[in-house]
This record gives sequence, C-alpha cells and structure tokens, in this order.
Amino acid sequence: MSDKWYARPVLFVADIDRSVNFYVKQLGFTQPWRYEEDGKAWVAQVDRLGCELILSSQWPDKVGKGLMFISLDVGVLDALRAELEQRGVDVKDGEWGYRLMVVADPDGNELYFPYPASPAAGSPK
Repeated sequence: MSDKWYARPVLFVADIDRSVNFYVKQLGFTQPWRYEEDGKAWVAQVDRLGCELILSSQWPDKVGKGLMFISLDVGVLDALRAELEQRGVDVKDGEWGYRLMVVADPDGNELYFPYPASPAAGSPK
C-alpha cells in the first residue's frame, strides 16, 4: 500500500464539451476519459503532465466557483505563460500576498500559478 496521496480536484462547468475544448485546445491538456449518459457528457478528466482535473456539469449551482493552485518551477511557469499567450489565452497577473499568473476557464473557474516569492528588501539572501 502506498503512503502517497492522490488527488484530482473537481471544477464545476456548465458544458463539458465547451470546457474540454478550452482545456485541450487552449491550455494543452489531454482528455483521457469522459462519462456520458443518454448522449450527454456529464463528467470528463483533463490532464497535463501529472496535473489531473475532473470537470463536472452535475451541480449547476457550483459552476464557476472553483479555484485551483498549480505550482511550477519559475522557468516552466515562464515557458507556460509564453505558450498560453501564443495560443491566445487571456493570461492575467494576480496577487495573493505574492505574484500569480491567473487563467480563467469559460465558466469563471480560476487557475492560479504562483511565482516564487522574492526575498523582502533588506533581508539576507
């Protein structure tokens, strides 16, 4: 038995197909599986380099209320930002006590990518 935790956060979306299209075509994720019933998609997983997200349209009252932190090394984060901007993704700067790169999906769920904190002025390096 493994002592490692495995987590897949759920983001609630209004339309699975629209959301999967955004995560795959705009953010570079893949879609390994989806659940459909009577021809309608209800749940799908998207992933990119070990980051796995579940997209669900099962609870409409929760749509667009998700917030996800994704931590990357600064070089990887800079490359991702350039990639997303080249794809036409609306990338914004944010702040949460430190600098963030913020991407919102079509429903308003936000992905926060924190930049490493800079040493405070006057503090030892």
